[in-house]
Amino acid sequence: MLIGYMRVSKADGSQVLDLQRDALLNAGVDPSCLYEDYASGKLDDRPGLAVCLKALRSGDTLVVWKLDRLGRDLRHLINIVHELQARDISFKVLTGQGANIDTTTSAGRLIFGIFAALAEFERELISERTKAGLTAARARGRKGGRKHKMTLAKLRLAQAAMGKPETKVADLCEELGITRQTLYRHVGPQGELRADGQRLLEQKRLQSF
Repeated sequence: MLIGYMRVSKADGSQVLDLQRDALLNAGVDPSCLYEDYASGKLDDRPGLAVCLKALRSGDTLVVWKLDRLGRDLRHLINIVHELQARDISFKVLTGQGANIDTTTSAGRLIFGIFAALAEFERELISERTKAGLTAARARGRKGGRKHKMTLAKLRLAQAAMGKPETKVADLCEELGITRQTLYRHVGPQGELRADGQRLLEQKRLQSF
C-alpha cells in the first residue's frame, strides 16, 4: 500500500498542500492514505508525521513529493528511512533532488546508499575537524569547550550578594548571567566558597605568577 505524507511550514494560508496532494494522488496514493503537517521541517514533534509512520505496515511504501518535506536535514532523513527499512517499508520521492530515491528498486536503493554514505562522511569530517581544532588549541595552551560563565569578578559579586538576607537568588543569577546550578557550585548560601569557586580562585592565582 502507498502512504503519502505532505508538509508545508506555515498554517496561515500563505502555503497550501494542493500541489503535493495532486502529485501524490497521481502517483497512486489513495486519498484516505494521505497525512499532512503544517509545521517547520526542523520540528521533531510533527503530529501528522507521527501518525503517518505509525500507520505504515510491512510491505507499504511511504511516498513524499520532495525529500525536504520529510526531514529537517540529511541525517534526520536517513535515520527515518533506515527505521522504515528495518520495518520492511519502502520509501519513494516523486520530484526534486531526491527524485531518484525509490527503495523499491535496486537503483533507488543504490542512490539512497550514496546519500547515507555522504551523511556518514560529513559526520566523520566534522569529528575530524573538531579534534584537529582542539589539538591545535591545546598546543597553544588553550583548552577546548565552552568558556566558563563564572568569572572571578562574578564570583566576588556572588559572594558579597549571597551573604545578604535580602538577596534573591533568581535575580542574582539573571544579573550575573549564570544558572542557579553554576552559582551554587561556586558559592554557598552564606557567601562561602565551594569547590568550583576554590578552583577558580586557584587558577587565577597560578595565572598571575
